[in-house]
Amino acid sequence: MAVGEARVPLLHGDRQAPAHTHHEPAVHKAPLDHSRLGRGTTVVTSLVAGATAGAIAKTAIAPLDRTKINFQISQTPYSWRAAINFLLTSARTEGLLALWRGNSATMARIVPYAAIQFTAHEQWKKALGVDTPQSAKAHPVLHLIAGSLAGVTSQSATYPLDMARARMAVTNVSEYSTLRTVFVRVARDEGLRTLYRGYSATVLGVIPYAGVSFFTYDTLKHKYFEYFGKPQGALVNVALGGCAGAIAQTASYPLDIVRRRMQTARRRPDGTYPYKSIGQTLVVVYKCEGWRGFYKGLSMNWVKGPIAVGISFATYDAIKNTLRDVAVHFNS
Repeated sequence: MAVGEARVPLLHGDRQAPAHTHHEPAVHKAPLDHSRLGRGTTVVTSLVAGATAGAIAKTAIAPLDRTKINFQISQTPYSWRAAINFLLTSARTEGLLALWRGNSATMARIVPYAAIQFTAHEQWKKALGVDTPQSAKAHPVLHLIAGSLAGVTSQSATYPLDMARARMAVTNVSEYSTLRTVFVRVARDEGLRTLYRGYSATVLGVIPYAGVSFFTYDTLKHKYFEYFGKPQGALVNVALGGCAGAIAQTASYPLDIVRRRMQTARRRPDGTYPYKSIGQTLVVVYKCEGWRGFYKGLSMNWVKGPIAVGISFATYDAIKNTLRDVAVHFNS
């Protein structure tokens, strides 16, 4: 789970008067026309909003994320009681801040990742011609592909940071004390190629995840706007983003299991890895844990995933629109 803009006021918090509504719209302040802004301004505001949204969302769910990763990479049966015990044990033995262990690596990755993903989504929608509600509705497959391409773009640019974050999340501070230590030791002991172990599984997973999350969020926002005739507020955005996150997490979760196993597997003395490929990892997980092994920790993802995606989308829309409103005033 990486997986949710800057443009004229149409999608992701963009505003446009509906052709028809079911109810009389409430009186509200007319939105500013962001279409007058230049491309450079829209890209910069998208990058800033995306980076901030990603950082806030990931910090909020960091303890749950660390817990999920620990169960994903082990054969220990998952349950909510076991998850709570892990959180309590970690806090008691390593201190409360241990629950955010690896969050520095997460921030180093999520800030550029979220900034690139949101901005890339906007640019891919423009390139594919689905950057208005009407065109997105007319070409839903292209709309879905735009989200997938945004996810692949951002994941490819930041993957080594994701691997480092996973290693830090499942080890204690004596092994990898800093993000730099992870890169130095992995490169020295296991080779530079190890920084991209699990990349193929990640890309395969991010295609449905990013595609479904962006597509669902945009679609729900369009439906809300058509029905109520006004832009949705922050709390509604959180709820819509949460729905998008839950659906996307479920669609891509088995590949998230494969990714984590491959990222955190240590090289054996004979130079081999316990998880050599996507196919071999799928076989090992199924033989040892059955089909349930592919969904270990999913119930926690249904909590943390929607929270993170909801916060991310809502924060992004709020910051992006505020920055663009300010830019419009300065250009007036």
